[in-house]
Amino acid sequence: MQPTLELLRPVVALVAWTFVMWTWMYITRIPAIRRSGMRLDPTAPRGEQMATLPPEVRWKADNYNHLFEQPTLFYAVAIVLALVTRDAGMDAMLAWTYVAVRVLHSLFQATINKIEVRFALFFVSSLVLAAMTARAALAVMLGAS
Repeated sequence: MQPTLELLRPVVALVAWTFVMWTWMYITRIPAIRRSGMRLDPTAPRGEQMATLPPEVRWKADNYNHLFEQPTLFYAVAIVLALVTRDAGMDAMLAWTYVAVRVLHSLFQATINKIEVRFALFFVSSLVLAAMTARAALAVMLGAS
């Protein structure tokens, strides 16, 4: 069975979004480092120097790091679904929903960063990922899709 592009598109979209956050992180971080006069010290404990930057700068880096946490599970599950699903409609809708909620999470964390809203967005994305995981488990374990 050929992988379905319907499920690979949201995977590529979230990877591309990660590079958007990477770019945003550096176009805010490098000027902030320069403004602060910080001398980068390779012997400083991890994160210690960056913790001295303004919160609005750190939020972008925090979100960039978050895009390497739970989304890695999304990539794996979406690729499994792309390989085993017979009808990608529901799976693609779930995948695009996950990507959309993660982008909203990124935008919110990088700008306003109200923790209650961030948590709600994270929770919703987790539920979507759980549904995708259940569908992948059924497809792989029972041959249903």
